Amino acid sequence: MTWWRRQRCRPAALQSERPAWRAEMRRVGAARRSGAAVDHPGPPPTGFALLPWLLMGMGSFSNLLQGRTPDPWIGGLGLLAFNSLYVYVTFRAFDRAKRESASTRVALGLMGLLTTGLAVGYGGSWLMFFPLLGLATGAVLRGPWLGRAGALLAVYAGAVSAVQDGWEDATSIGYGTFISAMVTAAILSLSEAVRELRAAREELARRAVEQERLRFSRDLHDLLGHTLSVVVVKSEAARRLAPRDMDAALAQISDIESVGRQALTEIREAVTGYREGSLATELTRARSALNAASVRAVVRQSGAPLDPQTEALLGWVVREAVTNVVRHSRANRCEITVTGAAERVRLTVTDDGTGAGTGTGTGGGVGGTGLKGLAERLAAAGGSLTAGPGPRGGFTVTADLPAGGDEPAPSAATAPRAL
Repeated sequence: MTWWRRQRCRPAALQSERPAWRAEMRRVGAARRSGAAVDHPGPPPTGFALLPWLLMGMGSFSNLLQGRTPDPWIGGLGLLAFNSLYVYVTFRAFDRAKRESASTRVALGLMGLLTTGLAVGYGGSWLMFFPLLGLATGAVLRGPWLGRAGALLAVYAGAVSAVQDGWEDATSIGYGTFISAMVTAAILSLSEAVRELRAAREELARRAVEQERLRFSRDLHDLLGHTLSVVVVKSEAARRLAPRDMDAALAQISDIESVGRQALTEIREAVTGYREGSLATELTRARSALNAASVRAVVRQSGAPLDPQTEALLGWVVREAVTNVVRHSRANRCEITVTGAAERVRLTVTDDGTGAGTGTGTGGGVGGTGLKGLAERLAAAGGSLTAGPGPRGGFTVTADLPAGGDEPAPSAATAPRAL
């Protein structure tokens, strides 16, 4: 088939895809020139990759030009029709929806009938259309039916060759047809699998970046929200105490300095992802922040020691809940209760304030950026978080998590205690 005929048979849809491929390759080239690491598979394979195999039909085309083919007009029309069907089928084979459509299967069946007619009518070099038919079959058919179809097509091609030209060429035609179908299907399937794996890897990398951004935004919100609230409360306390008790005011200022230094350390740890919260530390800080805000703190803890992950999650809950108490509740009393059992541990933070808080009162819903982020964290760890108005007024935040602790409990931790 000449070049201008191939150009006429080329699908118009492929022409429309070329600008996108060129733009993508320009982007990849620019990234490589800038020194960035690029792992790009290049433009997706198309029917152009299978066009060179049409040279296998050059023998029949040569016979037509040299006048050694009877009824050359019929042979020429048959050659043109076969090449047109081949181009149509192979270009559609690289799109799953088009490959599995009825029109593609019908075109493949017409190729089979046309190949049989040309092979029976002319023989010789026209038998080479069977391997081309096998190649198109391998490009279209995938899955468990491919092996059977390839074997049946190979046997059929060998039988037609034996009837037309004897058994001498039947084996090579049948073997070539089978290999064309199997190798083409294997290469195209492998190419698709590689592209799907690369796409999956890029998607996993993108999700990892999103998760890291979400983690950092949550940590930053929890860290700065609590720290700044404590700084504000203690600054107000220092301002009130300064006229009548300078020593107490200096103590509050010293606490502000300590909180600021600790916040710097925690932010650095949050950036690197190594921050492990301690429930005991958060309870101590919560008591200090509540006392500075003139809120009576009552902390009760019972049960076995918890694993680090559970402690870290409960520490985040204490930090966020106490921050909300200091900022919104206008409470006089705040009670923090940690109750551990064999399988579950529950943390409850209750105040007697009149502030609206950050939760919703119906259905145990959770509102507010901080509590929503904590709810997502606890849900990922198999726990839950609820927040809303308490049964006796005020506001209540309850966190429930798997205990996960396997260490023996010390005697001092088994009895409830107030801090």
